[in-house]
Amino acid sequence: MMNIIKTRSDGTLTIALEGRMDISTAPDLEREVKGSLDGVTELVFDFENLAYISSAGLRVLLLAQKKMNKQGTMKVIHVNPMVMEVFETMGFAGIITIE
Repeated sequence: MMNIIKTRSDGTLTIALEGRMDISTAPDLEREVKGSLDGVTELVFDFENLAYISSAGLRVLLLAQKKMNKQGTMKVIHVNPMVMEVFETMGFAGIITIE
């Protein structure tokens, strides 16, 4: 299970995730992202309460990064050590901005 909390302020969209982003929850996030990026110049994913990310979740982040490369910036904040290990193992630490 994963909760998605979106907050928008001017051109910044923050998406906070709680729970697990896996094969069953990643499609929900993909739909939310695709339907929310019009007019967004900064996309922020807050992973403070994200316990797990699978390859399906990484795919959604790549799609979001590709879209934001055309219209602004994207970053991931508050990444816990377990998720950071996945990012580093899969080479994502060099692809996306992590703060």
